[in-house]
Amino acid sequence: MARPSLTRDEVLDTAANLVRQHGPEALTMRKLAAELGTAVTSIYWHVGNRESLLDALVQRTVADLGEFRPVGRTPAERVVSLARILRRRLRAHPHLIAMAHERGLTERMFLPAREALVREVHAAGLRGARAAEAVRAVQFQVVGFVLVERNRERAPVQHPAQETTGYDDPELTRAFARPVNEERLFVTSVRALTRSLLEDT
Repeated sequence: MARPSLTRDEVLDTAANLVRQHGPEALTMRKLAAELGTAVTSIYWHVGNRESLLDALVQRTVADLGEFRPVGRTPAERVVSLARILRRRLRAHPHLIAMAHERGLTERMFLPAREALVREVHAAGLRGARAAEAVRAVQFQVVGFVLVERNRERAPVQHPAQETTGYDDPELTRAFARPVNEERLFVTSVRALTRSLLEDT
């Protein structure tokens, strides 16, 4: 029997924290029980086996990603706002997102964002395969950008390259020497992609 003070939510909160700190591979029932100061049998009583625990964490991650409420006057502006929301939420849950991917549940996790994007591309006049391609292009752009950001964060500190070849553009050289404004670069790339996807509609 589980101790009276232990709840399912407490088990899931602690499990999610372990995944956030150390990655999905660090989540074992024994380690989770130690973190909670209880017996492994108590964990099983509340959440079942490890597979059930991981499924519950994925479901919670989907819920944590929340509803997507775009802003903007046009479908293009709202698509960009959805991309920005999705990027922020993915960056806030990197290890839990990885766990969902490893369990083959990425599509389920992205369903709320996909549904919101579909509404906007439909509002822009896209239908069928063209609408699906537009939604996937935005999703891939967001996920790819987040992966690059994560890799940059884990990499050793990078130093701006010393330009040895002239571009005949001093401001360009100075711009390359400055740190990347990732938010601005993201918005620029998504806006350009969205304009291309929704043109002629």
